[in-house]
Amino acid sequence: MTRTIDAHPASVLTRFGGHRPLLWLALGMLALTVIALVGLVVDPRMITGMPLWEKPLKFSLSVLIYSVTLSWLLGQLPRHRRLAWWAGTVAAAFLAVEMIAIYGAAVAGTTSHFNVSTPFSTAIWGTMAVSIVIVWAATILVAVLLFRADLGDPARSFAIRSGLIIAVIGMGLAFLMTNPTAAQLSHFHGIAGAHTVGLPDGGPGLPLLGWSTVAGDLRIPHFVGMHAMQVIPIVALLLELGSRRVSALRDSGTRLGILIVIAALYLGVIAVLTLQALSGESIVHPDAAIATVSTVLFLTAVAASAVIVVRRKRLTSGTEGS
Repeated sequence: MTRTIDAHPASVLTRFGGHRPLLWLALGMLALTVIALVGLVVDPRMITGMPLWEKPLKFSLSVLIYSVTLSWLLGQLPRHRRLAWWAGTVAAAFLAVEMIAIYGAAVAGTTSHFNVSTPFSTAIWGTMAVSIVIVWAATILVAVLLFRADLGDPARSFAIRSGLIIAVIGMGLAFLMTNPTAAQLSHFHGIAGAHTVGLPDGGPGLPLLGWSTVAGDLRIPHFVGMHAMQVIPIVALLLELGSRRVSALRDSGTRLGILIVIAALYLGVIAVLTLQALSGESIVHPDAAIATVSTVLFLTAVAASAVIVVRRKRLTSGTEGS
C-alpha cells in the first residue's frame, strides 16, 4: 500500500513567516543592491582584477536571498518559535555587520576579504570572520529545529531539511579559502587567503560571477552548496505543481524518492566542484575525468527518477485493476 497526500503548493508559500529583522535586512540589501549598481556605472575603480562594486553587489543579492529564505524557513516551524526567532535575529545582526565591512571597504577603495595589511584591516577581517561563523552556527541551529519539527508532507519536509543541511555544508566550504597560499607565505603583501587555486586572485573570470576561467575557484562549490536551501525546496514546489498533470506525482512517496535523488545529485555535484577547484582546474575547462563523472551523475539521477515514476505508475495501475 502506498501513501498518497494531495499536494497543495499554496501551503508551501502561505507559511512564509514574518521575521521582521530578517525582512528588514532583506529591504536593506535591496537598497544596497541599487547603490552597488550605481557604483558599477559611475565608479571605474578596480580591485583584485574586478570592478570595485562587483563584490558588494554579489553579497547584497546573496544576503537578500538568504534572509528571505530563512524567514520563510522559520515560518515552517510549528514549535520552538522563540528560539528560532533569536536564531534568525542573530543571523540578521551579524550579516549586517558583514555587509557594513564589505561596503566600508568598497568606499575606502580596498578589499575586505583576507586583508591583514594593517592592524585596522586585520581587525575588520577578523570581525567579518567571527560574524560569518556566528551566522553559520545560527543556520545550523535552524536546521536542527527543522529536523525535530513535524513539517507535514514527507516530500516537502525532506526538501526543506536536506536543502538547509546541504546549504550548511556549502557555507562551511568557505573556510577552505581562508588559508594563505604558498605564494602569499613566501612573498607576503598583506593578503592571507584566496578564492582561486593555482593562480593569484584577480585573473580572467566569468561576467558578474567573477569565477576564474583559468584556475580553480573555491567560490563555485561554496555558492552552489549555499543555495541548496532555495533550489531543493523549489524543486519540491515544482513537483507539487506537476502533480496536477502527472498522476504519479500525487503520491508523496514518489515525490520523496525523486527529491532524495535530487539531494544525492546535489551533494555529488558539490563534491565534484570542490575537487575540481582544489585541483586548480577552471569550471569552463573540465578535464575528461570531471566531465565523465559529471555526466554519469546526471544520467544516473535521471534514470533513478524515471524508475521511481514508472514503478509508481505500475503500482497505481495494479491497484486500480484489482
